[in-house]
Amino acid sequence: MLSLWRGLCVIDRTVFRERRGVPSFVLGCLAVTIGGLLHVPMYWMGKDMGFVLADMPMDDGMIFGMVLIVAGIGVAAYGLLPTKLGRQLDTAATIAVVAPEDARLSPAHFTLMAALVMALVIDVMKPASLGFIMPGMTAEYGVSKAEAALVPFFALTGTVVGSVLWGVLSDVYGRKASILLSAVVFVGTSICGAMPSLAWNMFMCFLMGAGAGGMLPVTYALLAETMPSRHRGWALVLVGGLGAVGGYFAASALSALLVPDFSWRILWLANLPTGIILILMGGMIPESAKFLLARGRIDEARKVMARFGTTSRKVSGVEAEEPFLHHGHHHTEGSHDPGPSLWTPEVVGKTIGLSVLAVAWGLINFGLLLWLPADLVSKGYSMGVSSRLLAESALIAFPTVFVCAFIYSRWSTKWSLVATILVTQLGLIGVLLLDVHGNGSPVLPVALLIIGSNGIIAILLPYVSEIFPLKVRGRATGWVAACSKAGGLIAQGLSISALVPPLGIAAVATAVPMLVALALIAWFGIETRGLDLRRLERPLQRVPAGS
Repeated sequence: MLSLWRGLCVIDRTVFRERRGVPSFVLGCLAVTIGGLLHVPMYWMGKDMGFVLADMPMDDGMIFGMVLIVAGIGVAAYGLLPTKLGRQLDTAATIAVVAPEDARLSPAHFTLMAALVMALVIDVMKPASLGFIMPGMTAEYGVSKAEAALVPFFALTGTVVGSVLWGVLSDVYGRKASILLSAVVFVGTSICGAMPSLAWNMFMCFLMGAGAGGMLPVTYALLAETMPSRHRGWALVLVGGLGAVGGYFAASALSALLVPDFSWRILWLANLPTGIILILMGGMIPESAKFLLARGRIDEARKVMARFGTTSRKVSGVEAEEPFLHHGHHHTEGSHDPGPSLWTPEVVGKTIGLSVLAVAWGLINFGLLLWLPADLVSKGYSMGVSSRLLAESALIAFPTVFVCAFIYSRWSTKWSLVATILVTQLGLIGVLLLDVHGNGSPVLPVALLIIGSNGIIAILLPYVSEIFPLKVRGRATGWVAACSKAGGLIAQGLSISALVPPLGIAAVATAVPMLVALALIAWFGIETRGLDLRRLERPLQRVPAGS
């Protein structure tokens, strides 16, 4: 615990300036960590029974640990809360931080990218673990698959709440502090691994989802402030893709290595050490220059901007700054043209195509990929074998993320998205054949599915941020992100209703909207590589469809 204090005070010392206090944050971290550790004896007590804890009463230590966790998260959040908040928010609204088009990449950029990839891996592995805990959880609690599906449903609902909540918190706390607070929540949700009832798992999974849901937007916001615009597209694709594939690989690898000996519960207990690792990684993540400027910490802001080659400027009251992916292209000063909505004839084809694609991706990521482990077990594979097969699939998909980043930046933004859709379709066909034949290795079809679906989500939001006019770009990004969650909610709604179709039928049902999206994007999508995005601000002068 002393090393945690020293790490926070020395490595991360700048993040605590002008906040409620380092002692409060450290005290909160210690309370959450101790609260999690107080649940470990309950878990270990079941080692001679295969770690089966269902319906066992919670002892006083566990109840006290839960109180410590709730109180600790609150105290940690208070410790990170900035002072003089009103002035900060007013000032932040007048500041924009951007990197010039021709700014060079420095070691600081690559260090930040590496740190954010690690943060996303830790973040993504939380919801990705759901598919690997479902078979064991269903068997231990003796519930139907429909009842057990409430766990991922609550987790997914938490991600929706977290996406909104952390977007607000990142403006209040700053990007770096928001990541630290998310990590504290991860540590607290580790107690899912010792919960004796399904109801408590649902509640803790909601909290886990709330902590995980905001990490990607915060990551994109931090990259948007630091990466030169000509490098931003491939950087976002690379960081998002590596985080997604790495998180799924970490979840499947831990399942293959640990679940056979320590049960499904170990995947939740892993939140404790990985959350602490994320806290201690804070020293690798810089504070947002915009946040520092809004706080009046000019010298610190200048040092951060010097490291990343960024500049700051004042923005007028009529300028709207994008929430995540700012490209530095603005309307003429004083222009009050509201521009098109997402549903005007000029952009409705793009909106529908990208929205359908996002829903289909949600069906895959929060449906097919969560159902796969249980389906393989039902086909006669052990949980360890099925986890190893899925880990191998994710490992195969890992290097293709670099290919996605390369083709997006060097070949085509539009057609790289189309290519990932086609790869995903091949994966869906492979899953269909696997279900029809009932045997064979799932490595190749699942690898294609992981490659394609992670390529889609890595490219989708950067492409959305470039394809729409500035005045609807933020709305479009938020809408498409919401559609991806909607696809997940549809998938989990099927699970709760006990209407989950065989995996082959689910693959076909997902392939149909994917084909619709493919056709719409191929026709209405535009090529944004090398395009001056100011052309999009004149909707009546349309860029030809299919160009």
